[in-house]
Amino acid sequence: MQTASSARPQSTLDAQQSMLKQEAKLRPPNEAAALLAEHPAASVAPVLLGLNPGFAQDILSEFPAGFRYEVTHATPPDIARQWERNETYPQGSVGRLMEPASALFRPEATVGEAVEQLRALVKIHFITYGYVTDPAGRLLGVVTMRDLLFTDSTVALSEVMLREFFHLKPEMQLAEAMRLVLDRHFPVYPVCDDQGVLVGLVRGQAMFEEQAIEITAQVGTMVGVEKEERLATPFQQSLKFRHPWLQLNLLTAFVAGAVVAIFQDTVDRLVILALFLPVLAGQSGNTGCQALAVTLRGLTLGELKAGKERALVMKEASLGLMNGAFTGIVAAAGMYFVANHQNNPDALVLSVVVWLALVGSCVASGICGAMVPLTLKRFGADPATASSIFLTTATDVVSMGLLLGLATLLIR
Repeated sequence: MQTASSARPQSTLDAQQSMLKQEAKLRPPNEAAALLAEHPAASVAPVLLGLNPGFAQDILSEFPAGFRYEVTHATPPDIARQWERNETYPQGSVGRLMEPASALFRPEATVGEAVEQLRALVKIHFITYGYVTDPAGRLLGVVTMRDLLFTDSTVALSEVMLREFFHLKPEMQLAEAMRLVLDRHFPVYPVCDDQGVLVGLVRGQAMFEEQAIEITAQVGTMVGVEKEERLATPFQQSLKFRHPWLQLNLLTAFVAGAVVAIFQDTVDRLVILALFLPVLAGQSGNTGCQALAVTLRGLTLGELKAGKERALVMKEASLGLMNGAFTGIVAAAGMYFVANHQNNPDALVLSVVVWLALVGSCVASGICGAMVPLTLKRFGADPATASSIFLTTATDVVSMGLLLGLATLLIR
């Protein structure tokens, strides 16, 4: 019988591991690895087992080789082997999220034998389905707990297993896998290689957690916030992550400022145009952000098929044309009212200039909103990387350039 004095150290250890797990969840993999590396490997292994498998795999890869060896040897052998296998698959793939399959049976085994084996397994593993494999490890069928419960104990598993089963491949990217499982909602999915060998299991919860982290990171990536930055990231590290992108943003702002400088004489002569520069920049910028959001969503969900990029760009250009035309009427009316109130003899021409500039800038911003992530993807970069910075620069340059350029040409 366990005494109170012997239970207390175990209780303290469990509390420490629970705290470490929560602290690790608040950090990116490199920072979580640095935090955990300060503790004994025997305490770190249970913490990793309680994390999302993909996150645990990322943390493992950040450990120094010696400490990683200690952690894996403090872990049950089947899980350690699975970690080693998972590490061979690329980032963002299903293979990085796999857990070992423990409820493995031969097709000739009876239901009664399987149940007896499960009685021992459920004490140490979380088991949802049983998997029937041949001697080479190829998956032949899936057995549900319901079938085991209601089938005679002498019946062979080959008679009750589901022979037509859904499975994923380890090299498959998570976004593609999410599209395939969207209408299935199974708690666990078997993962098989090209030869049909069962290489692991991936839980639906783990996939959705990983995808949720990716989606939430995308918003920050658009404005130059690194995916690794979290609320718990130290001040110095956050500054290191963000400042270079702000310098880039400042550089691009100078480009927009240079456009205004080119038309300095026009601005000096028609000061009223300065009132409408932020109007055009804001309106076209928002139009571009709408196109950017839809394009990024399509890329993330895999809705944008190969060869459909041109159609997407044309659609966003058309939307920019129509939205610019209708909002341009309101902006032109505003220019006419202000110019007429100031007794400007070119009030009508100025209103036409505003309308044309807004239509043109909205068309350009719609095109840029679609083209920026597509271009980044074409060059192998994350489509969301600083996309908002590049888009803002393009829309500012075009909107200001059109307004001041048209005014220079049409108003003498």
